[in-house]
Amino acid sequence: MKKILIAILLVFALITFSFPDSALAAGNPAEGGKVFTANCNACHWGGNNALNPAKTLKKSDLEKYNKYSAAAIIKQVTYGKGMMRAFGKSLKPDQIEDVAAYVLQQADQGW
Repeated sequence: MKKILIAILLVFALITFSFPDSALAAGNPAEGGKVFTANCNACHWGGNNALNPAKTLKKSDLEKYNKYSAAAIIKQVTYGKGMMRAFGKSLKPDQIEDVAAYVLQQADQGW
């Protein structure tokens, strides 16, 4: 019985951790693109960063700065950080999830 339980847990762990976080993003990238265009595009057009060119939304920079996950992007957009303002009061949580899904999708596709 223990061996079966361990095998089930191992299979679950393999399935859970085999996909990149971007594949597990819960939001809707199509809707996130609309929200991004209306709220983020001025500073992050094409995945760039107008205020800090070293910290783009490109996959390599997201990974470098530990932002390549839906949770990290949601936190950044909600609360802001550094020169980025917080959007938690102006966007609904589902809109922020959609933006995270869009950013991850675009990062995976190379913007």
